[in-house]
Amino acid sequence: MFVTIFGAITVAFAIIRLMPGGPIAYMQAQMLQQQSSKSLTAIQNQIQTYTNINPADPLHVQYLEYMMHILQGDFGKSIWYGRPVIDILGDALPWTIFLSVVSLAVTFSFAIVLGAAMAYFEGSRFDFGSSSLSILLTSIPFYVVAIVLLAVFGYYLEWFPTQGRVSQTIDPGITVPFLTSILYHAALPLTALIIAGFGGTALSMRGNSIRILGEDYLRVARLRGLPEKLIVLRYVGRNALLPLYTSLMIRIATIVGGSIILETIFTYPGMGWYMNRAFQTRDYPLLMGSFLLTTTLVILGIYVADLTYGKIDPRVERGDHRESY
Repeated sequence: MFVTIFGAITVAFAIIRLMPGGPIAYMQAQMLQQQSSKSLTAIQNQIQTYTNINPADPLHVQYLEYMMHILQGDFGKSIWYGRPVIDILGDALPWTIFLSVVSLAVTFSFAIVLGAAMAYFEGSRFDFGSSSLSILLTSIPFYVVAIVLLAVFGYYLEWFPTQGRVSQTIDPGITVPFLTSILYHAALPLTALIIAGFGGTALSMRGNSIRILGEDYLRVARLRGLPEKLIVLRYVGRNALLPLYTSLMIRIATIVGGSIILETIFTYPGMGWYMNRAFQTRDYPLLMGSFLLTTTLVILGIYVADLTYGKIDPRVERGDHRESY
């Protein structure tokens, strides 16, 4: 994990410094045009304030200074907003996490129940219809669903707001109007993520459940006279859920990266929206900070899944491939 994060920081440094005609050269040319009265040294100092890189220093010195600032949580200063990058991302990240956590909680809860029901009634009309719907929704990108929802319910019917995280007329606080406004503004983004995300999980749950339903220990459990509810929940449900745990942790991490498109469509100022704005305005410190934070979250999500899966499923630690009873 640490090697990968270190590599991501190094790549970010290479992008911001070594690319021909890249960010540093662009910023220096812009400042020379806009502030021609300033000396080159003053402009270089100003660039260092934004990027934590002094173009006059040798390359290895620049790299060490950049690495030290990053490890201290100093991502530089945003050119467009004039604020520290860490402050901007710290304000935006909770909103992106809110969309991710709520959408995944609803998606997995619904998909697990649906997938288990599809497996239990395998071969029925319900199974055929639910499987067909899941395959159809899985094949549709979430941004297509988002655009349709925004066009129909945002602009045509005008049932939901088309931008923003919360109403500007409501004072922030743990109050019913403020929380209601948050959910109201997040309704369309959440719906897009849920509709586009539950199909694949439901199909995975269905496949896992069907595989487990054919195991010998389930026949033994029925011969012992155990209640069907106990068999479904303890034997089938628990073992079918285990392979989905890693998928859940990875989805929590990667959905942050996918928020760029979603938040741009709905003009929802989360971390993805700021990353897109940084790209449009050539705000390279903010862009690189967003890139590093997104990469770190993805790596941490996979790392946590790797560490905890053995606790969730003890068979992994002892190398036992038999189903747990």
